[in-house]
Amino acid sequence: MELAIVGLGRMGGNMARRLHRAGHRVIAFNRSPEKTREIMVEGLEGAFEPSDVVKMLTAPRIVWLMVPAGDATESTMEEFAALLSPGDVIVDGGNSNFHDSKRRHALLSERGLQFVDAGISGGVWGLKNGYGTMVGGDPEPVKHLEPIFHALAPEGGYVHCGPPGSGHYTKMVHNGIEYGLMQAYAEGFEIMHASDYPLDLEAIARAWQHGTVIRSWLLELAGNAFNEHGTDLADLKGWVADSGEGRWTVQEAMDLDVPAPIITLSLQARFRSRQEESYGARVLAALRQQFGGHAVKPG
Repeated sequence: MELAIVGLGRMGGNMARRLHRAGHRVIAFNRSPEKTREIMVEGLEGAFEPSDVVKMLTAPRIVWLMVPAGDATESTMEEFAALLSPGDVIVDGGNSNFHDSKRRHALLSERGLQFVDAGISGGVWGLKNGYGTMVGGDPEPVKHLEPIFHALAPEGGYVHCGPPGSGHYTKMVHNGIEYGLMQAYAEGFEIMHASDYPLDLEAIARAWQHGTVIRSWLLELAGNAFNEHGTDLADLKGWVADSGEGRWTVQEAMDLDVPAPIITLSLQARFRSRQEESYGARVLAALRQQFGGHAVKPG
């Protein structure tokens, strides 16, 4: 099959490479032309204007967006929608809010265009190992695109989740679960790091990968991190970002009256990591001093 990949960042660039290696014709496009030229050296075709992307594709055209969620996705989708013809397909493979995906499907349908939302997981390892591919959309365009989805995903890693928006909805919950798993590992390793035992955390992480009930790819990555940065992780700052999906998962849980304390607390822990010093903790210290005469440390 042939398609355009729009956005050649850490995910989009490697997805283009994986599809090219699987025998698909890929037209690569990026706002900054340097990335397009870079990937063209590897044998992929490149375009430097959206209009050229559309001209290089055969109808029904497939334009896969891999740009940041929000305004960037909205403006890029509108730009390409104005150039495409009825029957063409736009795939949003970014981490968009599922509400936006449902709205975009309805908007493009009015113009005769197909819209498919694809939640993609795999990070920088996806080129080699494949990408978990969670797809939402109408059956006809999804079926048409399945050779692409199967090329991106490892065996068993592609699923058509359901109607428009369901791919990004599933990816949202996936990332919420990821928050909770990461927080549990972080807390466990911190307990061991603080203990009186001279524990080799990298060796423990490696050993836990064999036969234990908590083995996982995240645990493997923890072992890699200890090997790269040392047990103390002294060259890293404990500042943790969130890209939105955890917040959306917590909001959806609230909207559905579903208790999700682990995911919610893991999100709050990320917020706490960004404070140089917690004002709330200072309030707690002051209250303990007031009611119990407990010692406080000067600021």
